[in-house]
Amino acid sequence: REATQDCVDILKEEHAEEVGGIMHSFSASPEIALDVIHKLNFYVSLGGPVTFKNAKQPKEVAQQVPFDKLLVETDAPFLSPHPYRGKRNEPARVTLVAEQIAELRGVSYEEVCQQTTKNAETLFKL
Repeated sequence: REATQDCVDILKEEHAEEVGGIMHSFSASPEIALDVIHKLNFYVSLGGPVTFKNAKQPKEVAQQVPFDKLLVETDAPFLSPHPYRGKRNEPARVTLVAEQIAELRGVSYEEVCQQTTKNAETLFKL
C-alpha cells in the first residue's frame, strides 16, 4: 500500500507506457494518479474505499482524473464499500462505487456507468 511511488518508478524504468495497464484499487494521491495516466498511459481503478467517510485521496482521485482514464471495481471479496465495510465484498456492490463517483464528479450514475464501461472496452479491446 505504501509502495505506490516505488511501483510507478519501476513501471517507468521498464517502459510500461509501451503496453499500458491499470493501477488496481488505487489509493495514492491525485498527483501520482495523473503521473501514471499521463506518463504511463495507464487507467486508474477505484473501489470501495472511495465510499469511506475519511478516505480523502480516493475521493480526490475520483474528482480529478480524466474521466476517460477511470475504472470502477470491487476488489471482491475485499474492501466492501460503505455501508458494507468490514463484510465480504461481492461484485454487485460495484454500483455503490459508481454512485459515489457520480456524486463526487457531479454527473449522473448512468454517465459513470457508460464512461467506465467504454473505458474498459477500450482498455481490453472489446
